[in-house]
Amino acid sequence: MREGNRLYSYIWVAPCLLLYVIFFAIPLFIGFYSAMTNWTMGREVTAFVGLENFRHIFSDPELLNAVRNTFLYTVVVVIFKNLFGFVLAIILSTPLSRKRRVNNLFRTLFYIPAVMSTIVLGVVFTRILHPLGLLNACLKSIGLGFLAQNWLINTRVVMLSIAGVSVWQWTGYHMVIYLAGIQGIAPDYLEAATIDGASTLQRLRKVTIPLLAATINMNVILSLIGGLRGFSEVYVLTNGGPGHASQVLTTEVLSKFAEGRWGLGTALNAVLFLLVAVICIPLLRQMRRQEVEE
Repeated sequence: MREGNRLYSYIWVAPCLLLYVIFFAIPLFIGFYSAMTNWTMGREVTAFVGLENFRHIFSDPELLNAVRNTFLYTVVVVIFKNLFGFVLAIILSTPLSRKRRVNNLFRTLFYIPAVMSTIVLGVVFTRILHPLGLLNACLKSIGLGFLAQNWLINTRVVMLSIAGVSVWQWTGYHMVIYLAGIQGIAPDYLEAATIDGASTLQRLRKVTIPLLAATINMNVILSLIGGLRGFSEVYVLTNGGPGHASQVLTTEVLSKFAEGRWGLGTALNAVLFLLVAVICIPLLRQMRRQEVEE
């Protein structure tokens, strides 16, 4: 009877496993194999070259710059998406903002950028961040003209400018997740802390944040994956320019495929996949372990 139940379970799992193998495992294997070939446009015979493409990635200054830009972009968006999203969620969950209409209005306003087309945002922010655009004009009007920059031209600030646009677009998305976590906290915990004489800051640090561990972990992982795989903001704002100053791994993949260097492009994609796996999986395990300990 037990063997029959086990076979019955395998029958139900088999279709999902088959789809996983066909649409994920096999393409993944083919992709890693292609990353180790000299697959290029016009080449009649594709040969296996081992790790040559990966050696080229980590010795080419242009590609190394894309790796550095990817990490810089990721660090900025992970920190500020979560910081601003958390602060907004705390503000919208305070008693002063609990009037239903006002609360819903602000939630909608903050969330709207997350559902807007990135192309539209690119067109808008290209004009805002222009040397003669709205941002520099506002800075000059309030006496901060010394902060004005060529935001999308200056190679020292272009990645920070792109990251800022991404933070503006996705902060509301993370805010909604934090709000859901805050609303899931039983009021009894906060009431007990208030009775014990805890201040607002102490309740936040000792009660709210520990109970939001799972929500914080989810937001960090989502923003981390989104940062490492960032593409659309870079593409619509600068297309990797000026020169190659704002190229990231995903735009380099597109560039190499457009040039017909498919083996190298696939190798870049493999590096991106490995970065996401190597960084996110151990981090997720560590975070979950801390959740259990708390």
